[in-house]
Amino acid sequence: MFKLLKYLKPYTLQLIMLIALVFGTVVATLQLPDYMATIIDKGIVNSNTSVIFHSGLLMLLVAFGGGICTIGIGFLSSKIATGFCRDIRNKVFSRVESFSLVEFNKFSTASLITRSTNDVQQIQTVMVLLLRIVLQAPIMGIWAIFKAYNLASSLSWIMALAVAVVLGVIFVMFAVAIPKFKILQKLVDRLNLVTRENLTGLRVIRAFNNEKIEQEKFEKANVDLTEANLFVNRLMVVIQPAMMLILNLASVLIVWMGSHLINSGNLGIGNMIAFMQYTMQVIMAFLIISLAFIMVPRASVSAERVNEVIDTEPIIKDPKKPISTKNLHGGMVEFNNVTFCYPGADTPVLKNISFKANSGETTAIIGSTGSGKSTLINLIPRFYDINSGEIIIDGVDVRKYKLEDLYAKIGYVPQKGVLFSGTVESNIKYGAPNATNDEVKKFSEISQAEEFINNLDGKFNASIAEGGSNISGGQKQRLAIARAIARKPEIYIFDDSFSSLDFKTDAMLRQALKSETEHKTVLIVAQRISTILSAEKIIVLDEGKIVGVGTHQQLFKDCGIYREIAYSQLSENELKSYQINIDREKAKN
Repeated sequence: MFKLLKYLKPYTLQLIMLIALVFGTVVATLQLPDYMATIIDKGIVNSNTSVIFHSGLLMLLVAFGGGICTIGIGFLSSKIATGFCRDIRNKVFSRVESFSLVEFNKFSTASLITRSTNDVQQIQTVMVLLLRIVLQAPIMGIWAIFKAYNLASSLSWIMALAVAVVLGVIFVMFAVAIPKFKILQKLVDRLNLVTRENLTGLRVIRAFNNEKIEQEKFEKANVDLTEANLFVNRLMVVIQPAMMLILNLASVLIVWMGSHLINSGNLGIGNMIAFMQYTMQVIMAFLIISLAFIMVPRASVSAERVNEVIDTEPIIKDPKKPISTKNLHGGMVEFNNVTFCYPGADTPVLKNISFKANSGETTAIIGSTGSGKSTLINLIPRFYDINSGEIIIDGVDVRKYKLEDLYAKIGYVPQKGVLFSGTVESNIKYGAPNATNDEVKKFSEISQAEEFINNLDGKFNASIAEGGSNISGGQKQRLAIARAIARKPEIYIFDDSFSSLDFKTDAMLRQALKSETEHKTVLIVAQRISTILSAEKIIVLDEGKIVGVGTHQQLFKDCGIYREIAYSQLSENELKSYQINIDREKAKN
């Protein structure tokens, strides 16, 4: 938790003001018993009315000043804690945004959500408690001990005994609570994970009629969390009665021993009452500290989890001396002996991959499931970094590019169409915020999205739900393609982005893309062979290796794996028909 305290620096002045107010509250609170003792011993006992009125007026003024200080403490502590936690959330979010896929795989999505919400909230709650109450508790306790000792040193052993018992209770509670808090946060993660899986996989769960199984999983996670919370809350419930019992026993003992001292004339009634109040202040101070000892361990666990995210340095980041991209244009992509292995894995996914994707050409990548097609594509924008070899764009290794400049060259359409809550227009403009309405319409025409957009209520202003859950998979893919086109990149990457489209829409889309990508580099990962028949270069992957490079005719003739893929999807007559159409298109051009 101490590592996060460096982010309190902007609140230094407010903390100084808070500490000043804390001292004001302590002085006011500890001065009141002195006035009470004076009123009793010098006013009531001696029937001195002026002393009663004078000391009573001072009590009112001090109490009023203490009240003002308390209000100030509440205001400042809330402002500092909420501002501090706002800054922490911003830092967590900024760090997560800079993560590569390697770091994302280290933290689950559910855990990252818990860390930036529940964990930060725990820190905020404890911080308010620390600043508002706990900060003044040790000052109050130590000062009260000195004042009590000066009033009645012969009764001080009672206070010492009460404090020793309180410390013993705190130590036991502390030893029991810490392990439980660590378990508690893991159980919160687990519950979030199960809930997220249920919500995202709801259709699959219903389709397989597995609601009861998922309910049992949720029930177990929920019950485990409930039991852990009950244990912690019961522990906290025990503290207050224990402390009140110690306080009342100490009070009884003070009255018992004090009465003998009063009877012998060694102690005044007012001083005994003041001593009792000081003892209450000391025990209450330790009660507050004990609450902190219970709350702080949980906040410490949360702080460690939050700090773990902030301290995680992204593996993939800007080079120290990035190359200027002013004179680098064209978008030519080249792989030279690239080998890649996922972190923690033993076997490389890609082995000695070498090819060149030229500007103005379409380079297609095809292969069986698990052959490494999507992995290869993800290496170009540096979602992962390669283990050996080099990936070159416009003659420069991608690792020498500033990430922002590298991304500016690429229009990426992922395998799963990812949309954001907003409107159709805002999702298309996500790739180009300054695009005009005419341009947005043009991009939607090219991606074959205009037809379904015009049928939506509000058309381009139609609402898109989170993740695009209110439109179909094919519609999401077309909007994702329109978003990439809007970026006007030098390199287009389509990661199996036509899989949800019917054959007619697929053909129309690829035809419309030709004019837009005429002088651009186009890389297509595809499962359907009909999507890539007209590509100038087709790369065939098998078990992470290139087993064939060429046009459709060349590969169909010389590459057995490509031929197997072709025959598994299309008949010989269909292949001939596609080839005739391709030849006609080439003749026209």
